[in-house]
Amino acid sequence: MPPRSPYDSLVHPRTQKKPLPQVEADKDLVVEDPSSGFVGAVVRCEKDVVHLEDRFGRVKGYPLGPGFWVEGRPVVLVRPKQQGPAGPFRSASGSTYVAGARARVAREGRVYVEGKHDAELVEKVWGHDLRIEGVVVEPLHGVDDLPAIVREFRPASGRRLGVLVDHLVTGSKESRIAGQVTGAHALVVGHPFIDIWQAVKPSVVGITAWPTVPRGEDWKTGVCRRLGWEDDTGYVWAQRILARVQTWTDLEPELIGRVEELIDFVTTD
Repeated sequence: MPPRSPYDSLVHPRTQKKPLPQVEADKDLVVEDPSSGFVGAVVRCEKDVVHLEDRFGRVKGYPLGPGFWVEGRPVVLVRPKQQGPAGPFRSASGSTYVAGARARVAREGRVYVEGKHDAELVEKVWGHDLRIEGVVVEPLHGVDDLPAIVREFRPASGRRLGVLVDHLVTGSKESRIAGQVTGAHALVVGHPFIDIWQAVKPSVVGITAWPTVPRGEDWKTGVCRRLGWEDDTGYVWAQRILARVQTWTDLEPELIGRVEELIDFVTTD
């Protein structure tokens, strides 16, 4: 065997494999899975999984790591780095986040909203503010129950009641009931949307506009049918709508103003 040469360890440059670039899985980044041909934008990134949504609204989860293409090149997809706040940290509602603050003992005043989905949306965006102020939010389960709730609650000074109603437009049943119960210590406000889903900006859920559903047809079911979404409205709300909402900027102004008005009302003695 010939003696080893110091040049034996040299490798031709063409045979060396360059490490693949690492790309952070930021929201809306367009990614391709070449093994299946699935192309979608990043909608959320968990600890070890990235979720992609294609142009038909289908969402698939993949483990982070190699095996993806971005802009026609293979990459290693990694979890986005946490960005430190440049100034005062803001809560989802845009208010200053009070780090380490304990929740205030609940006030006697209450805010009622019309349904479970409404309560979940208010909690996600205004939850920090509500705990700091000691305001409890409860679902109504129907505007028809409102007069009985007000009679039982007996609003008074230091015990104010605020109510958020869906589709509060002039001449509607909702507006007539609101007029019956509104007083010095009870305030009923509303937004013009048929359902709280519409208070989320269409662009946030990847559509150009909320579909028009004829009267007499269940609105949520009709929306899912027209958009080709799943027929489980609970799943659609949790995964396609609420999961996409991050801050108050994802909501329509008609809802934001009314919720802020109610919080101010019930926290004013």
